[in-house]
Amino acid sequence: MLIWSKKGRIIAAIIAITLFAILFLLPLVIILMSSFSQQWNGLLPSGFTFIHFVNAFQGPAWDAILSSLTIGFSASLFALFCGLWAALALRQYSAKFQKYLGIAFYLPSAIPSVSIGLGILVAFSQGYLQMNGTFWIVFSAHFVLISAFTFSNISTGLTRISPDIENVAFSLGATPWYRLYRITLPLLMPWMISALALSLSLSLGELGATMMLYPPGWATLPVSIFSLTDRGNIADGAALTIVLVSVTLLLMVKLERIAKRLSQ
Repeated sequence: MLIWSKKGRIIAAIIAITLFAILFLLPLVIILMSSFSQQWNGLLPSGFTFIHFVNAFQGPAWDAILSSLTIGFSASLFALFCGLWAALALRQYSAKFQKYLGIAFYLPSAIPSVSIGLGILVAFSQGYLQMNGTFWIVFSAHFVLISAFTFSNISTGLTRISPDIENVAFSLGATPWYRLYRITLPLLMPWMISALALSLSLSLGELGATMMLYPPGWATLPVSIFSLTDRGNIADGAALTIVLVSVTLLLMVKLERIAKRLSQ
């Protein structure tokens, strides 16, 4: 630790806990209280109701939940496939070449999501590549935004796999496809599940590019939350926020448990 004295560690712990409570815990508590409140005109809300959560599971709010899950899973699975393919393909090149090609895969993560949304909107709104007004234009934006993180996770997993394992299989006469399906992919599965979990969480929370692209019927949860709060409907927006946080945490916990089980 950087702080050696007992008194200094206690002060540092108090500061860390205070910052965590103010910056993370307090806003979450406020959102939770707002989602159950009938009115909030004073210091504390007045009245208690479940109506905002009832609204979250019907009508446009329920459609937003389904849209987020559909777009999130489809974009994350496609990003997982492409990231796996790219990471495996780069193994045959030298370390220097891998470095420069890897930078190309990381570029989308360095570009603001609004810029990516604008670029996709301009590129795919005319001619033979027109996808404007369809599910596919939102899918494309989410794929571009999360693909770099998927590639990074899988590349890290590949560096943890010893080449000797595959070399032994090769010396015993295993074909490339057999080594891939029986050795490489099973060993890589924990990192693949972790990459899927990260991509899914990023997709479920994406707002910037989606706001510029989403067609009617494909408003995601972040878009619906923004729309509700922008119209002054804070309580319904807070309830949808709790739903988004809960769904994301549930999926992350389940996927990480699967990844941990596979790594044992």
